Amino acid sequence: MATAAAGALSLLWGWLWSERFWLPQNVSWADLEGPADGYGYPRGQHILSVFPLAAGIFFVRLLFERFIAKPCALHIGIEDNGPYQAQPNAILEKVFISITKYPDKKRLEGLSKQLDWNVQKIQCWFRYRRNQDKPPTLTKFCESMWRFTFYLFIFCYGIRFLWSSPWFWDIQQCWFNYPFQPLSGGLYYYYIMELAFYWSLMFSQFTDIKRKDFLIMFVHHLVTIGLISFSYINNMVRVGTLVMCLHDVSDFLLEAAKLANYAKYQRLCDTLFVIFSAVFMVTRLGIYPFWILNTTLFESWEIIGPYTSWWLLNGLLVILQVLHVIWSYLIARIALKALIRGKVSKDDRSDVESSSEEDDMTTCTKSPCDSSSSNGANQVNGHMGSSYWAEE
Repeated sequence: MATAAAGALSLLWGWLWSERFWLPQNVSWADLEGPADGYGYPRGQHILSVFPLAAGIFFVRLLFERFIAKPCALHIGIEDNGPYQAQPNAILEKVFISITKYPDKKRLEGLSKQLDWNVQKIQCWFRYRRNQDKPPTLTKFCESMWRFTFYLFIFCYGIRFLWSSPWFWDIQQCWFNYPFQPLSGGLYYYYIMELAFYWSLMFSQFTDIKRKDFLIMFVHHLVTIGLISFSYINNMVRVGTLVMCLHDVSDFLLEAAKLANYAKYQRLCDTLFVIFSAVFMVTRLGIYPFWILNTTLFESWEIIGPYTSWWLLNGLLVILQVLHVIWSYLIARIALKALIRGKVSKDDRSDVESSSEEDDMTTCTKSPCDSSSSNGANQVNGHMGSSYWAEE
């Protein structure tokens, strides 16, 4: 029994690391074990070093949010307090838990008669109750500030590294002499840091603020980790660096817009969002398909020819482009609302209701029985919403 299990495991291992899957024809793993300049050729075992590094990045994030991001948030006036608390009421709590969190007009009138409360007061109660389960602005600010800092750092590192790389200026250099392209120190650290960061996001996604696009972001992280890992193992790292840098250029702009939104710097938020939208559309719908996908699908076919992992990697790159189209649609919806209203509206994938609802809490606090506002989930106060796509 043990012998059969060992044989099956050996067969699986051999299939997993099959040269015919990972490498072009007439190339073997032995060919990539010879001496090379710099850090040699990529090795599958290098990927294992990512996991302790990802844990280290997560630990650094905790320290950063506690000792840097939080003091910055407090300095600009973001309060360190929890959500508004709704006064205990068994009848309303039962409706909230068992029936609906957003009662319609008919139900509100029925509850008003039952409790002898003003309809607006009941609306305020439901707004309070919904916000009890939502993270405070301080938490969201700290999360975004960490991502902004990392994305900005890794983008600056990447553009500095690529500026002196020949394939940045002539993308066909990604395929010349492939796969015999040795690693340099800068390329190795760039790749490993990006991969470790996305692994840390994959784990922290289950503890971070929950958003409506949780599943999309989960798929995005899986595709990104798969792309970085596969391209490293079969030494497509040159084109991989271009893909990573192309994505990082808009990510830090998004986080900057979110930071401005949380700090209620409306004009700065709107400006950053417009810049982010323009950069996103140009890079994800323009440069990515016509520069990156063109070289991976067509130029590489002519220079090195297709093989098994080539198809897999290009499939992942196409899936990534599909995600780009989905997010571009969401951005376009927000931009259209901004043109109509003259300001950036609620984020369509917000982890919480619009920040207007937080402002409605102030209104309810001042006059809980006289508020004439409608359901806070449908209002806009000119702020971009609590969060956006993240992370990518």
